[in-house]
Amino acid sequence: MKSELLRLNDASRRQFMLDTAKTALGVTLLPGMSARMAAAEQVASRSGPGTPGFGKAKRVIYLWMGGGMTHIDTFDPKEGATKGFSDAVRAKGDNIVSLGGYLPKLAANADKLTIIRSMSSKTGVHESGTYIMKTGYDPRGTIVHPAMGAWASHFLGRIKDKTLPDSVVVNSGSSYPGAGFFPPATSPIPISNPETGLQNIEPTASDVQFKKRVSLMNEFDAGFRKKFQTDDVKAYTEFYDETLKLMKSEDLKAFDLSQESMETREKYGRNNFGQGCLLARRLVESGVRFVEVQMGGWDMHNTIDNAMTNNGNTLDTAFSALLLDLEAKGLLESTLVILGSEFGRTPDVNENDGRDHYPLAYSTVLAGAGVKGGYAYGSTDKEGRRPADKQTSPQDFLATVGHAMGLPIDEVVMSPSSRPFTVADKGVPVLDIFA
Repeated sequence: MKSELLRLNDASRRQFMLDTAKTALGVTLLPGMSARMAAAEQVASRSGPGTPGFGKAKRVIYLWMGGGMTHIDTFDPKEGATKGFSDAVRAKGDNIVSLGGYLPKLAANADKLTIIRSMSSKTGVHESGTYIMKTGYDPRGTIVHPAMGAWASHFLGRIKDKTLPDSVVVNSGSSYPGAGFFPPATSPIPISNPETGLQNIEPTASDVQFKKRVSLMNEFDAGFRKKFQTDDVKAYTEFYDETLKLMKSEDLKAFDLSQESMETREKYGRNNFGQGCLLARRLVESGVRFVEVQMGGWDMHNTIDNAMTNNGNTLDTAFSALLLDLEAKGLLESTLVILGSEFGRTPDVNENDGRDHYPLAYSTVLAGAGVKGGYAYGSTDKEGRRPADKQTSPQDFLATVGHAMGLPIDEVVMSPSSRPFTVADKGVPVLDIFA
């Protein structure tokens, strides 16, 4: 029966399941199931090649706001009891209307942004929320799921004619899903500090000594590689081969911020996040496919106005500079810039003048690569407590990114433990945000 089902086209497959259910159960599927199946097929038929935005993003920059960014004080400002400490500012664009008062530069460039204001998640825990927003899956103790950069490497192949990695994580913390169950070669290279770039790349011995050591290592490993010709061993060998190529490559200049003028570096802001965004621009310009730049400090349980004054200015300066720089270099049309956080923060201010964890409503941002400009997708109620329409999940958000990258988001991939997975765990791409 399974093989027969797989041979059918979409319409025949649906009818086959309807007939099977009617025969076996005496029903026409569960109430509403037929309509939901038809709707799912309609979405699937609109999310592949030829649909809006598919494959437009040749590169992705993910700006990660670690700690739970407040939506009300940034991208979904409100009036009344839950309004932000700083008055909202008028935004440039069709229906965004305004941004939080801490983001005046982004407000002036909001005609480049799509804001999804109807994000909603089930978890208010930092670690779980982070994991879901980067993989599309709930964390499990038995498996690590791939992040989006690894999915791209799997489906699109490794970037050819370059010694640079496919993906990089800037200002990286200690925990990151990375390659997940894919080979280690698809893991991102971590950069702990954009100012120092890629460290430990110079051999500690002369070229002659270094070559002898590598030759000796290969001689010792040869027997083991021949005996155990597994994917893991091949990936281990490939990792060392690519590392050696990178150490001798001219492409390493992409990691060197000293190549940029002082004016450009100041424009982004002389802090880790600002310089990380500049590094991200250099990396995608050099061919790196996926770069994540992390910024912490959003866990604002206390004195949120003080914290937002600092973080808001840092984000406002760097994000705006990145958009303008990519546009000036002709890269914005093929580079998708996204911004996300593990959840939002409470509409109500607590007794410490801060906001607490709040996964029920928050915002994400997208720009470039065919995304509409000056556009707000979805909304929350007047106090920012619940999505009022077009509720969007982390899975939908990542499916949208995967769709923009040209990934087959519905294709099933089997993990080494023979479990089936798809990009973003069956999320549905938000096609309305593409021009």
